[in-house]
Amino acid sequence: MDWSSAQLRSLVELTRRGTVTAVAEVLGYTPGGVSQQLSALERAAGVPLLRRVGRRVELTDAGSALAVHAERILGIEADAVAALERTTRTVSGTVEVGLFATAAAAEILPLALAGIAASHPGLTVRSREMVVDDVYDAVAAGSVDLALGLDYPDEPIARDPALRIVRLFRERFGLAVPDDVLPGAESANLAGSGELRWILPDLETHYGRAVLTACRRAGVEPDVRHQVTDTAASLALVEAGVGVTPATGLMLRLRPSRLRVLRLAERFERDVVVIVRASAQGRPTVSALVDVLRALTVER
Repeated sequence: MDWSSAQLRSLVELTRRGTVTAVAEVLGYTPGGVSQQLSALERAAGVPLLRRVGRRVELTDAGSALAVHAERILGIEADAVAALERTTRTVSGTVEVGLFATAAAAEILPLALAGIAASHPGLTVRSREMVVDDVYDAVAAGSVDLALGLDYPDEPIARDPALRIVRLFRERFGLAVPDDVLPGAESANLAGSGELRWILPDLETHYGRAVLTACRRAGVEPDVRHQVTDTAASLALVEAGVGVTPATGLMLRLRPSRLRVLRLAERFERDVVVIVRASAQGRPTVSALVDVLRALTVER
């Protein structure tokens, strides 16, 4: 059968995500591009793989059967890539990395690229900025080889047995406040924050849910006045006196800010992690980048 890995991956992801739009988001294609991949796969297979049900598509029996074998084919392909990489004396090739905005703009990616250039000059790193909650799906789908992500002890990401999560470091949140909020204080507690105006991300994100969990554990429901996804924008609003927001050291390095960060009495933390497919762990290129990222953690 004359089909491609991209076509098989689109089929597998359709079984996981349920819609062409969702597949497009995780693979970095347009919905039209995914539809073209699936149509080409149908032509190669010679049998109908999809049927339209209203505005959605679903797999036929043949499509479901092929999807099972497609996962195996993609796994064998990953093993073959790892085997080829291991035949060379030097670490060379290309690694695709997904990362969230803070990691891209702050110190993690620039230092990792410098480390790779010094230790493995034959290794090319290509990166894609993603919504942080999407990086796990992107690794699982094979659209990137590994990704930098965030995990919260208060709202952990659902574990996928096909993925491995390596913690790089843990950050503790403080509370970023304007100069006129809690003047003179060096610390604050969530339990006493009921009168404060909050700037938080979308409350349906892992981060938003983690903040709510931490606040509710302290017995307070935050008064969320603004839901802002961009960290730099949130810090700018704090600086303008609009409200308060949680912040870590990595977040604060995104932009110079004239604001105060109070130590939180309650423990509220997040983990910066590397996500990699279990099948890709044996690839020298992937291992090399993970090792560089771990070394950066030791140096922090």
